[in-house]
Amino acid sequence: MRKQFAIIGMGRFGSSVAKTLSQLGFEVLAIDHREETVQEVSAFVTHAVQADSTDEEALRALGIRNFDVVVVAIGEDIQASILTTLILKEMGIPTTVVKAVNDLHGKVLKKIGADKVVYPERDMGQRVAHHLISSNIIDYIELSADYSIVEIKVSTQMIGKSLKQLDIRAKYGCNVIAIKQNEQLIIPPSAEEPLRIDDILVLVGKNSSLQTFEVTFAE
Repeated sequence: MRKQFAIIGMGRFGSSVAKTLSQLGFEVLAIDHREETVQEVSAFVTHAVQADSTDEEALRALGIRNFDVVVVAIGEDIQASILTTLILKEMGIPTTVVKAVNDLHGKVLKKIGADKVVYPERDMGQRVAHHLISSNIIDYIELSADYSIVEIKVSTQMIGKSLKQLDIRAKYGCNVIAIKQNEQLIIPPSAEEPLRIDDILVLVGKNSSLQTFEVTFAE
């Protein structure tokens, strides 16, 4: 089954993550305490709801426990961010990804159980969204509005197959420009060599092509 995501806090960061995940075809529940913001994001997410994320009963009523990943993207209200994260962890959410505004905030979030803490100044919304899709995504660098480079761990579907067998360029419209093996960078990569479990592919291509590839081999 495809992952389901809930995003709490529809500021610039939260909206960016929600929009990118929606564009990739995933079910997204957007939550914010501001009615006007909820109305704005409802156009591009599966569901958009006005709710107070520090109210445990409100979150339960939304069925938040049914989601695989919850992103807490609350802005400057550090108290609400911490309380929301604490509630989510106590409810047993499998994965919580929480935005921190500074290092101290991040340390507190980790201590109360946040699975991943992100700093929007360093991790832009789109990059975070790609990491959420698959644990195999290592890095995602946007070269322009249309083209990007992605580093992705070889998935179980690829192990033992060569680049020639996978035929990535013909099937997905993107190019493998290098393979990382341990600390070694192989340029150009061999088309005949079987891929190994720890190999990392470095691909370049149109964003739409890379997104198709990521979703196909997501784990």
